[in-house]
Amino acid sequence: MTPTYHDPVLLDECINGLNIVEDGTYVDATYGGGGHSKKILEKLKGGKLVAFDQDEDAFAQKLDSDQLIFIQQNFSMMMNYLKFYKMLPVNGIIADLGISSHQIDTPERGFSIRYDGDLDMRMNRNQEVKAATIINTYREEELQNMFSKYGEVHNAKTLSATIINAREKLKINTVAEFIEAIKPCFQEKNRNKYLAKVFQALRIEVNDEINTLKKFLLQCQDSLASNGRLVIISYHSLEDRIVKRFLKTGNFEGEQKKDFYGNPIGQSFNLITKKAIIPTSTEIISNPRSRSAKLRIAEKR
Repeated sequence: MTPTYHDPVLLDECINGLNIVEDGTYVDATYGGGGHSKKILEKLKGGKLVAFDQDEDAFAQKLDSDQLIFIQQNFSMMMNYLKFYKMLPVNGIIADLGISSHQIDTPERGFSIRYDGDLDMRMNRNQEVKAATIINTYREEELQNMFSKYGEVHNAKTLSATIINAREKLKINTVAEFIEAIKPCFQEKNRNKYLAKVFQALRIEVNDEINTLKKFLLQCQDSLASNGRLVIISYHSLEDRIVKRFLKTGNFEGEQKKDFYGNPIGQSFNLITKKAIIPTSTEIISNPRSRSAKLRIAEKR
């Protein structure tokens, strides 16, 4: 395993949050570089860990352990595979919803504004649709909705029109071409912040991240044993809002449903963390990419 592939975020807080029992069954839904998985395995004696990651590069980081089952699939397929391996119910599930440092630092993956490369952004490189596909084929209204909804880009309408005009002249295939095409939409002093929002929206759309997260959360509800722990790290407000609402109310709208007598219904979790846990200043200094992380922990009723 390559040590620099990815630095696990909030590592001790996550492991403590899982409340691991030695002979339990656990799921690492986002294996990445295996940092969280390694710590879980160290605490297991007779237990099992099922790890998911659709990225072939993550598979190359697979730890050598007979207690580990690695499944090269998106975590939205979790329930199917847990049934197949007869692993239900499980004692804990962890998911780190961010992209790995390896993905960011690999230019040809197209995730970063710092490198030129194909405008790709696919977590699963076997899927056909990549970022360039969306930029070159979506209608103006679709682009506007994507940038507004997933990136909260303030001038999404102008941005979308600019993209349409640019691609009529020349097809946009690379990160550099894309940034050059949308230069009129931002001031240089706000470049990085603006592009971060644009790239976030595009990445979410390419990988259908919001729908995938919702499917995953519903499966967590059905996969966990009573008193099992769910540990989730999110990195932007859209993800965190979905997680927070679901853990608190059992739905994605955040509406507290009640029965005829006014008693709350639909809740499957007790909140272990009333407020999100964030990295310490020390961790942020040593791992700057952790700065926007928010950790939420809940226990199945």
